[in-house]
Amino acid sequence: MSLNLSRATKGLSSSLTLQINAAVDDLRKKGIPVLSLGAGEPDFDTPPHIRTAAQAAMEAGHTRYTAVNGILPLRQAICRHIEKKKHLTYMPQDILVGAGAKQVLFEALEAILDPGDEVILPRPCWISYPEMIRMLGGVPVFVDSEAERGFLPEIKAIARAVSPRTKALIINSPNNPSGAVWPRKLLENIMELAKARDLYVISDEIYEDLVYSGAAHISPASLSEDAFRRTIVVSGFSKAYAMTGWRVGYAAGPQAVIAAMGALQSHASGSINTIAQYAALAALTESQSCVEEMRLTFSRRRKLLLHLLENENLRPAFHPEGAFYLLMDVWPYLGGEIADDLAFCELLLREKHVAAVPGSAFGAKGFIRLSYAAHENDIAEAVRRMGEFVRSLQ
Repeated sequence: MSLNLSRATKGLSSSLTLQINAAVDDLRKKGIPVLSLGAGEPDFDTPPHIRTAAQAAMEAGHTRYTAVNGILPLRQAICRHIEKKKHLTYMPQDILVGAGAKQVLFEALEAILDPGDEVILPRPCWISYPEMIRMLGGVPVFVDSEAERGFLPEIKAIARAVSPRTKALIINSPNNPSGAVWPRKLLENIMELAKARDLYVISDEIYEDLVYSGAAHISPASLSEDAFRRTIVVSGFSKAYAMTGWRVGYAAGPQAVIAAMGALQSHASGSINTIAQYAALAALTESQSCVEEMRLTFSRRRKLLLHLLENENLRPAFHPEGAFYLLMDVWPYLGGEIADDLAFCELLLREKHVAAVPGSAFGAKGFIRLSYAAHENDIAEAVRRMGEFVRSLQ
């Protein structure tokens, strides 16, 4: 027997967004003034009352293992939160708390997929979805969408992608990387298709609180009794509460699926950090003003970024209504030494010290993802540098 890596890891690529973050940190350590519009996390500190709750939990001795699915008060609070915001009724046994939305997403896929099962992924989509599916022996089936349609998939295209091996479909609204918020009619059509073909739907709602310009987040689980029965809702605390490093996410869904996910987690990691669970409990049960304050700040930054891009004759794919990202069209600048959007980002970082994420990492070739989870002054200077950069290419 040779000392080889597993088949699951041989074709696995690491997260490009994390690679870019590491490159930015390395340049900054060398004293290079890099401005990053590549961040996938809020640039705010975790609100004080949440940090205080964590300290109080330590002082109270809440430092031991908890139930694998999470402490009961937190699961009860999640149920109340979901009912208030989405009008969905779950019981604590329908909830699994995990180490971030990423872990529970992986466990949801692991609970429902057999080797060869297909999962439909509307693109552009988050980098980790296809890799998770492949790691589990599943097959990602991509359905591309167009910038002209606001990167919203056509239901006919989704229907064509369904095969006898299709097991599930992943919805991410508000969307990373496009910032698109999926409208009710599209979601209704998707859930009707899921019912007709008996598919699971995994709804990644991690950006649910970050919507702007009158847009509304709609959970597909809320659309009918059947939709509720087949949907696994995934969310967490990272984006709305600036708790990325605390690693607290959760899933809500059919009891059989949640039980299977809990069994998987019991062997893979056990319960998550106890102190972080008490911090998350405070996040849900105490004042929500911090969520709205951060949302309003992101809303202002979104308007600023769109305005500055227009002034520099740079083209967003469309005006996003959610999350804290937009996709910028770089097709006009490709050619010669800049073969693709990855080369564009590499040259932009090297020459102007501005970090962005290639859209091709998300299935959006010819675009780059810009994050407005950055200070207004940094956004303004970064866009100015990008304007200089593209003018130098002409």
